[in-house]
Amino acid sequence: MKIITSIPEISRERRQIQHEKSVGLVPTMGYLHEGHISLVTQARAENDLLIVSIFVNPTQFGPQEDLERYPRDLQHDLKRLEEAGVDFVFTPEAQEIYPTGFATYVDIMGALATEVEGEHRQGHFRGVATIVLKLFQIVQPSRAYFGQKDAQQVAVITRMVHDFHLPVELRIHPTIREADGLAMSSRNSYLTMAEKEAASILYQALQIGKQTFDQYSGKDPKIVTKAIGETIGKERLAKIIYSELRDPVTFQPLKSLHAPALLLIAVQIGQARLIDNFLLQADGTWETGTIALGIATKV
Repeated sequence: MKIITSIPEISRERRQIQHEKSVGLVPTMGYLHEGHISLVTQARAENDLLIVSIFVNPTQFGPQEDLERYPRDLQHDLKRLEEAGVDFVFTPEAQEIYPTGFATYVDIMGALATEVEGEHRQGHFRGVATIVLKLFQIVQPSRAYFGQKDAQQVAVITRMVHDFHLPVELRIHPTIREADGLAMSSRNSYLTMAEKEAASILYQALQIGKQTFDQYSGKDPKIVTKAIGETIGKERLAKIIYSELRDPVTFQPLKSLHAPALLLIAVQIGQARLIDNFLLQADGTWETGTIALGIATKV
């Protein structure tokens, strides 16, 4: 496994790869958990060469967010990636990605980027889209791998790939969960033992939301969000930030309970801001893993 920190070096390595060989890219911010490793494992199985990026992207953090304390453990990450058979790890510094004078960003318009997570984290998806486009340009992957847990991020990146005709296939992997249903996340490391136990309320609330949705199909979506809010309210350590029902492609709010639908929640527990989601697919079946977006992801 080769560790690369500069754009010119990773570009040189990429140019030397034969055109007929497939290249997989798994973008990460490091502090790897089993969710990341599941992406790496899938990418390793589907590509001739595998590149993993580790970069805590400053442009997707707001001024009051946790950029400085975001968990990091590069040596542990590198050990896990070597064990997983990764060929290249790209670990640039911020100055390498955003040099002095950098002035070009990707702005996603409308509800897709300005509502739900976008409303609470203004500018977040501008930073996400910009770093992902840069990585795609630098690495030129055949396939790129993302987790379903960050459903709105997946929708934003899918939209960008479609709108810019980018020659990359997006592969979206199911959410990997703890035994109690808590979605794996690097920010789970912020939780104390008591808070982690309390965090299982997210999965319980999504299950209640799913059951309510099925029971009241065609009715007002507020029935579902109310049920979720009442469930979260039973856990004294949890503070609900939002519960939403949205179209999984456009992120427009639903006017009635019908498929397809994306059920999303965000909850604050201690120092951790946690998000999760369930998807109701167009055929009426619930999928708590892979999201099936209704626009092309391969050119």
